[in-house]
Amino acid sequence: MVSVDFIEHLAESLCGISVILFTFIATFSRSEKAEYVVQNLIAILLIAAAIVLWWLSLSGGELWGSNYLPKPLSLVCIVIAISARMNIKGENISFGANPHTIGNSNEDE
Repeated sequence: MVSVDFIEHLAESLCGISVILFTFIATFSRSEKAEYVVQNLIAILLIAAAIVLWWLSLSGGELWGSNYLPKPLSLVCIVIAISARMNIKGENISFGANPHTIGNSNEDE
């Protein structure tokens, strides 16, 4: 039987590695292949973290002193894993005002 402490540390490690990779995604985006690999790695790590968090909850473990927290965090991990796979390549998906073009359009007039 696996100890609850091990499951807790595994969940924290998976989430931590994912956050570090997510933070440095701009560095990896210099190479299209590296960005693709890191996006896949982040998604896989977050899905694994969601599974481990659910396992932690079913094992009766606690995350940061709360036995309620693992299940909602597993859902957040899944949502972020899906968003990590979105590759918008700098496209404007909001169609809102771009502060960089506002200054340029004022100068053009």
